Amino acid sequence: MRGKIALEEHFATAETVQDSAGFVPESYWPELKARLLDIHERRLFEMDAHGVETMILSLNAPAVQAVRETGRAIELARRANDALAEQVARRPDRFQAFAALPMQDPEAAARELERCMRDLGFRGALVNGFSQRGDGDATLYYDHADYRGFWRAAQALDAPFYLHPRNPLAAHAEIYRGHEWLLGPTWAFGQETAVHALRLIGSGLFDECPDLKIILGHLGEGLPYSLWRIDHRNGWVKHPPRHRAKGSIASYVQRNFWLTTSGNFRTQTLIDAILELGADRILFSVDWPFENVDHAAHWFDAASISENDRRKIGRTNAMNLFKLDDASTGALVRAAE
Repeated sequence: MRGKIALEEHFATAETVQDSAGFVPESYWPELKARLLDIHERRLFEMDAHGVETMILSLNAPAVQAVRETGRAIELARRANDALAEQVARRPDRFQAFAALPMQDPEAAARELERCMRDLGFRGALVNGFSQRGDGDATLYYDHADYRGFWRAAQALDAPFYLHPRNPLAAHAEIYRGHEWLLGPTWAFGQETAVHALRLIGSGLFDECPDLKIILGHLGEGLPYSLWRIDHRNGWVKHPPRHRAKGSIASYVQRNFWLTTSGNFRTQTLIDAILELGADRILFSVDWPFENVDHAAHWFDAASISENDRRKIGRTNAMNLFKLDDASTGALVRAAE
């Protein structure tokens, strides 16, 4: 399929690139670093070769979220967003942008999101999980009441929010001790992000902000396949849920969440996600440069789904969610016709 739109696609600045060094063996780091710092050469070549028309770019992880000094986090986010805006302006027909946000300060994060959406033309935000602030091992999760103003601002801006993974802090990762192979995309990324998403739902956030749009990568970080159990555990015991959400957990996932195929190229898993959320809620993605464009594209183009669903997932769902139009994203499609 040509004309695909991908939206968990990362880049780095010179300030943040080293944050990604531990995600591959040392011998692979020069290749990964080059991929992260490139936008208009290797990346475009891979896109052209595999029918990816547009990438929505986002800063690598954990970057801003790991900066403990709030003022520095605010400055880093602004610099990264300005740098990304300059790159997108060179090829707006091929690239769009997600904002990096200093969630250490909810009010500053809301202001930066508004600036990026209204002044820079960004399409939403991608935030790398929990944030750190100050000394110690405290973590900031966004279900806290302090973030309600931020979420109201995101809803008012109609800004989709991509909740991207990061590893738990060492002090909170005792379960992985001696089994560090489980960290990162193998397991810890998904577990950390799924729990964060459940915290947002259970806090009642989506009752207060019913039009919020949240995106999860990797076909939902395992959540779609546990929704029934989350809502029906010990079904013979009649007692009300202990969370503050008014509806079932599944109802919010199905109403407020979108999932991407980033780094999870498995047809059976895709079909499960479609059955749980519907094809209108699934979006094609790669997870470049941590995953290969050819691996994602070859799998998706041949996946055993209907051509109508392939078109939705590969292109039109993203166009609708991010308010894209054919004038800026139709080059490859028109060339193929």
